[in-house]
Amino acid sequence: MGFVLKESILAGIIGGIIAAILAFSVNQFLVPFPQSILDNSLGNGISGFVSGLLSGFVGVYLVLRKVAKNP
Repeated sequence: MGFVLKESILAGIIGGIIAAILAFSVNQFLVPFPQSILDNSLGNGISGFVSGLLSGFVGVYLVLRKVAKNP
């Protein structure tokens, strides 16, 4: 398949930036302010799941698109 380290690192950085933005947005606008440590942990888990899922998808999509363009 010919994965290139530079392209993988770039996709990871883009995915990380997307994850940070999404985690901030979920914590700021969707998850209410925590009243306890358990609520805080649940909120962080929810935002981590959403941001990780979407940024992972985008990162893999970028790599597959680049590989398909240059076989």
